[in-house]
Amino acid sequence: MAIKVGDKLPQATFRVMTAEGPAAKTTDELFKGRKIVLFAVPGAFTPTCHRNHLPGYVAKADEIKAKGISEIFVTGVNDVFVMDAWAKATGGAGVITFLADGNGDFAKEIGLSMDGTGFGLGTRSQRYSMVVEDGVVTALNVEEAAGKAEASGAEALISQL
Repeated sequence: MAIKVGDKLPQATFRVMTAEGPAAKTTDELFKGRKIVLFAVPGAFTPTCHRNHLPGYVAKADEIKAKGISEIFVTGVNDVFVMDAWAKATGGAGVITFLADGNGDFAKEIGLSMDGTGFGLGTRSQRYSMVVEDGVVTALNVEEAAGKAEASGAEALISQL
């Protein structure tokens, strides 16, 4: 069953790139005591994710944070090296925190994984955005179609803050 508003995020471990190399970060370390925007993409560098979804959050990051958001996270079922390269290639490094869910464990745990095997992608995350306050989901927007970034886009999320 998919996560819903009012649910607490499950315990999971992401990978992030640091100056010393890849590091593990748990959901508690990332979300506890903070108000966070988390959005997910099916894949770094894929067309909708790269051209539509991520750029809106990079462009609107200051506006989002001005509404009381501590930090903006993006996650995808990619390894930490791909997520780091994507952060650098898009101007998102230092603006948004890129969380690698390399095995799709988090996407599966929250019930928002998708089967992309028909496109040669394997298991991926559905596209969504959420607001998380102290580990609890307070807003959730899941896209109906993987090729769209409307309900989960930055503009739609801002209207919920």
